[in-house]
Amino acid sequence: MRKFVAKSAAALAVLSLSALPALAQDAEAAPAVSPEVAYIFNTLLFLIGGFLVMWMAAGFAMLEAGLVRSKNVSMQCLKNISLYSIAGLMFWITGYNLMYSGVDGGFIGSFGPYSFDPVGGDALDTGYSTASDWFFQMVFVAATASIVSGTVAERVKLWPFLIFTAVLTGILYPISGSWQWGGGWLSEMGFSDFAGSTIVHSVGGWAALAGAIVLGARKGKYGADGTVHPLPGSSMPLATLGTFILWLGWFGFNGASQLAMGSIGDVTDISRIFANTNMAAASGVIVAVILTQVLYKKVDVTMALNGALAGLVSITAEPLAPSMWATVFIGGVGGAIVVFAVPLLDKLKIDDVVGAIPVHLLAGIWGTLIVPLSNGDASYVTQLTGIVAYGVFTFVASGIVWFALKAAIGIRVSDEEEALGLDKVEIGVEAYPEFGTGSQRL
Repeated sequence: MRKFVAKSAAALAVLSLSALPALAQDAEAAPAVSPEVAYIFNTLLFLIGGFLVMWMAAGFAMLEAGLVRSKNVSMQCLKNISLYSIAGLMFWITGYNLMYSGVDGGFIGSFGPYSFDPVGGDALDTGYSTASDWFFQMVFVAATASIVSGTVAERVKLWPFLIFTAVLTGILYPISGSWQWGGGWLSEMGFSDFAGSTIVHSVGGWAALAGAIVLGARKGKYGADGTVHPLPGSSMPLATLGTFILWLGWFGFNGASQLAMGSIGDVTDISRIFANTNMAAASGVIVAVILTQVLYKKVDVTMALNGALAGLVSITAEPLAPSMWATVFIGGVGGAIVVFAVPLLDKLKIDDVVGAIPVHLLAGIWGTLIVPLSNGDASYVTQLTGIVAYGVFTFVASGIVWFALKAAIGIRVSDEEEALGLDKVEIGVEAYPEFGTGSQRL
């Protein structure tokens, strides 16, 4: 289905580059490669895209390590390597089949572990190694869980968070993902989300929002009179490194979602997706830089970093069809969303440590809603239907899980433990032990 959407979007792109008709003619005139060669290139695309998206796990880890305080850095590193591993296991045990097996226009697939047949029947029928497809889909699941990790940082207990991760990656994400990418009811309606602005990013954002509300804010973040007290992160270099790693990984995230590389047309589409992905991120950065200078008289580096990510999330729903001008507009609006949404969340006393809710949830909604601007096959009504469906299901289901964990085992550390830092009280390994207790920002 994603392959079909990609090719339909290419044919119906508005404001197209003038060279595209000639490229299309060249692609049609070119001799087709053999099925064996197409199989090799398609599989290679899944594998390269997959390890680029896997590298985003490092990006999330470094971004979060930089944006939390130094007393919580080791905890974020542990959470990120753990959630990636849990996502892999859970997507094998239940996730893949729930998402892709026997959905048939419905709401859910089948239960049971995925069979690791490297080919999966007649290789030339599938067109790619099924194991490569499993790997590519699995790393997307891990990215969803990483979004939650940053929002609930600095006050959530380790084991409840990991249990939530298992439920999210093994059950909640696969069920909702089946609605579109598994050929479910939203796919039948014509909903379009090329690489996951909603299916991955907004789902992670909704789960994070539910967690932030159930957990409550960090101690000292908000005063009784509504004053917001900044709690600066430990390392802007780490946060910047994490952002660049995520930016790099996004080329696999969006580019490999073409799902085919066995023809000139597919490779041409992938290259255009790369270009649009890059420019949307750049636009998000510049808009965030300009807005923070105008509004606050100083440029906020964290807003610039999140502006890049919001631009990337915004273009993910349709990275192929838009012209360059449309791409810059879509990514730029994503950057603006971050600048205005972060203080709005503070007014609501929703404590999002890394800004994941504006970046992934709100920019994901924007990117999904604006798809019909460049993809004539999509409609605003259908896009909105999908956005609402994903939001209601994920927020309600995640809230139930968070509340159940809170009632059963507790999800938040004590005030004293929060003051000491989770590195000490939860895992016993400090990221910067030479700094000493006295230098920790409480």
